[in-house]
Amino acid sequence: MIARPQSDEAVDAEPRAGTVADSIEHWIKAQAYGLGFDLAGITALGPAATAPRFDDWLSRGHAGEMVYLERGAEKRRDSRRPVPGARSAVVVALDYGGREPSGPVARYARGDDYHDVMDARLRALHRRVNERVGRSVPGKPYVDTGPLLERDLARRAGLGWFGKNTMVINPRLGSFFFLGALLLDLDLVTDAPFEAERCGTCTRCLDACPTQALVEPGVLDARRCISYLSIELRGEIPVGLRSSVGGLLYGCDICQDVCPYNRKFASELSEPAFAPRPALADKDARTLARELLSMSQAEFSVAFKGSPMKRAKRRGLARNAAVALGNVGTEGDVPALASALSHDEPLARAHAAWALGRVGSAAAADALRVRLRDEPDDAVLSELRAALSALEG
Repeated sequence: MIARPQSDEAVDAEPRAGTVADSIEHWIKAQAYGLGFDLAGITALGPAATAPRFDDWLSRGHAGEMVYLERGAEKRRDSRRPVPGARSAVVVALDYGGREPSGPVARYARGDDYHDVMDARLRALHRRVNERVGRSVPGKPYVDTGPLLERDLARRAGLGWFGKNTMVINPRLGSFFFLGALLLDLDLVTDAPFEAERCGTCTRCLDACPTQALVEPGVLDARRCISYLSIELRGEIPVGLRSSVGGLLYGCDICQDVCPYNRKFASELSEPAFAPRPALADKDARTLARELLSMSQAEFSVAFKGSPMKRAKRRGLARNAAVALGNVGTEGDVPALASALSHDEPLARAHAAWALGRVGSAAAADALRVRLRDEPDDAVLSELRAALSALEG
């Protein structure tokens, strides 16, 4: 891995013949930095060193409903399999602004979809490689969408080590960055892997996780993780975990916020594509939750077009909004929750009922009783009765 140049001029300049900088590896990494990436390294493709740990993680059920991880497990065990003939990977990282204030939406999801942003740049890098070598080099970019263990490639390419919170941590950037890889049918000189593990005796991430999702250093039980619960989980959030979600509406940064490397080295937001979009900017959890609960499908489609938040879908965000109001809401939020009892999605109605039982008031109880008479869904009925019981008991 090489350090990012201080200016684009340094990137675009052709290296002098006969110098180390004249190598194609140096040139490729320089082009990656010129395209805006914050880290770049090269590694050879082959069996993934972390494959046994990945298999164990799957066997313990830690993936929850993310069944696609098991479907692609065979390819993930060997990074040569996704792109037949590929021999090397250019692994990159793009910072998304760890100095931004914390809020109800994780920092990575406030702007444009990072998959699109990084994919476009990796494709541009691929075109430049083709021009450099004078032919079309078989290859493919990956940004968290294919059967690759990206963290394994990143460590092997020298970008950082695996933190106890499972994130790749770079000693001069922290962990608030996306990973991507360009797989190429080229034999490239590799960078030295990052062998050191620099977390030491620190356990701040494990101690801070509100749902205790980090079951041991470096092992995440996704079924307890707020990011999983608010994004990947399609059904009801388990009752026993709802109160621990707090006012978080999409994703969670807590295990990164407390990391000493982020506290010291996290960067200001410099990529305009990741700046908060109008639907999210400067809104606290209660305000945003009320807006999400009342959004129509058409409004949702406009507000979150090109956003990573569309992954949770409108029903998932409405569910999350109800839970957040159940945790941080006040009697002033009862009208919004009462209105959500008529939401077209049963998932939203069920969690709104739970939230009303948590906020508590005569108006909340009245709203629950009225809905109880007309609710057709059994799961929602169960939540309505439980909420009323909590208020009347």
